[in-house]
Amino acid sequence: QVQLVESGGGLVQAGGSLRLSCAASGLPFSMYAMGWFRQTAGKEREFVSRISRSGGSTYYADSVKGRFTISRDNAKNTVYLQLNSLKPEDTAVYYCAAKPTYYGTSWREYNYWGQGTQVTVSS
Repeated sequence: QVQLVESGGGLVQAGGSLRLSCAASGLPFSMYAMGWFRQTAGKEREFVSRISRSGGSTYYADSVKGRFTISRDNAKNTVYLQLNSLKPEDTAVYYCAAKPTYYGTSWREYNYWGQGTQVTVSS
């Protein structure tokens, strides 16, 4: 069975950093593009970043561009999201997701999802 497990969330002060990880199992990891999304209660799930199967292409939402960095290690079946210069508006549950194609930013296009990890940024 496919499992995606996020970790690394926590409480951090504005301007601080966190490194999120998502460990995948039960799927051919290198055959899937990976994405990160975030969601606050009552709001639609928001695209954050995506990375191609080989890691050669990345894309970011305008709200995080220049502050967040996505990467992957196919040997470890893991995708990462480095969050720098955090702002209170970054507070959300962060989810990783997998899909067989690179294009697209809608959560409805992703096949598999993790359980999420909470990121809270205090002012």
